[in-house]
Amino acid sequence: MSKVKLSLCMIAKNEEMSIEKALDCVKNVAFERIVVDTGSADRTIEVAERNGAKVYKFQWINDFSAAKNFAIEQATGNWIVALDADEYFSYEDADKLKNFLEQIESEPGKWENCLAISVMLVNIDDNGRPMTKSSIVRAFRNKPSIRYKGRIHEQLSIDVSNIQHIDDITLIHTGYAESVHRETGKAKRNVDLLREELKKDPNNLNLKAYLANSLSISGDEKDSLEAEELITEIMRNGSSKSVNNILKIKMYIYMINRLLSNKEKQHECEDMCRKALSDFPDSIDFEYFLANALSSKGEHVKAWELLKSCESKLLNDPSPEDSIMIPADPTILFSRMIIAAKELGDIENVILYSTHVLSMDKTRLSVLSPCIATLLHYGVTEEETIDLLSNIYDFSDKDDLNIVSKAANSCGAIDFVEKLEAMQS
Repeated sequence: MSKVKLSLCMIAKNEEMSIEKALDCVKNVAFERIVVDTGSADRTIEVAERNGAKVYKFQWINDFSAAKNFAIEQATGNWIVALDADEYFSYEDADKLKNFLEQIESEPGKWENCLAISVMLVNIDDNGRPMTKSSIVRAFRNKPSIRYKGRIHEQLSIDVSNIQHIDDITLIHTGYAESVHRETGKAKRNVDLLREELKKDPNNLNLKAYLANSLSISGDEKDSLEAEELITEIMRNGSSKSVNNILKIKMYIYMINRLLSNKEKQHECEDMCRKALSDFPDSIDFEYFLANALSSKGEHVKAWELLKSCESKLLNDPSPEDSIMIPADPTILFSRMIIAAKELGDIENVILYSTHVLSMDKTRLSVLSPCIATLLHYGVTEEETIDLLSNIYDFSDKDDLNIVSKAANSCGAIDFVEKLEAMQS
């Protein structure tokens, strides 16, 4: 018999669009699924009950820990898997988690100090593409001493030495997608709660960092400017231990992206990249950004050397610490390498890295279009271009043909488009 009784615990409010997937992903590994509803006005409760969850109501008191701890108190299993309603595992990864917990229970002496399991959390955008990747605790022993603390951005009361990380289990999080924020108002909810917390503790730089992060993803320019002001304050006044590392990395990424988009601030951008690398010297993300900044100054050889360094580090360690963007979506790095190779007139590497990216995602027009333009510009014939692309695209397939035609249109390769249309007819 199984030594693991796994209880899913989840809090939810107005999550009718996502909760079914979250509940379904663990249906084969959890013997009970508990949903604590904090005041839904939609069909969240109905959907949860229809999918076999035990639903409890909890009066919302602006405290995520209180709601999550209430959910834990309803659980009867010896292990808890805690998911948000906008998160899900693949069935395969849910099985991996259950099997690992069985291994722990089968060897109590070896795993006596293991109280929790962390997995890789991947935030995806509206197109299902990864944005960031980081470690997060999502399974833990059902013990009275293990509870959440903090009204917002709650944390479990577990020492890091008691957490075992599993690198090959991925939890998908849709909650940072722009459409989700527009539909659910989660960003505003978090902002309001963080402002209340800061009234009580106005000098808490970690809270200010969380507020800056929530403002930065709201999509509103006024919020973006406030986020920028907060981050500038934190960077000016914060010590290395004032803000947790993931938040610091997110702040740097946000500021660097803002500076990169402003042609008049490229020098400031380079300085910010170097500051980030002084704090996180092994970061692939910040080496990548520094390469971007150098490329904007025309220093293409130095940029290429940095990008190759990033590639080497990524190949040696696919999940490095202090890097949350490139490990989540390596095509970001390879897409930049295509641009850098083009600037150097290195057509072989343009083809190499274009093929690399498009093999992973053939719909990536931002890569396919400049690839076609570069090939044709350097004298590769239309027939040879089609032959090269046929390693990825099936030109007898209408959908593939349309993708290539759209990319060719966007780079102004009119004769090539006509060649593709002739193939279709």
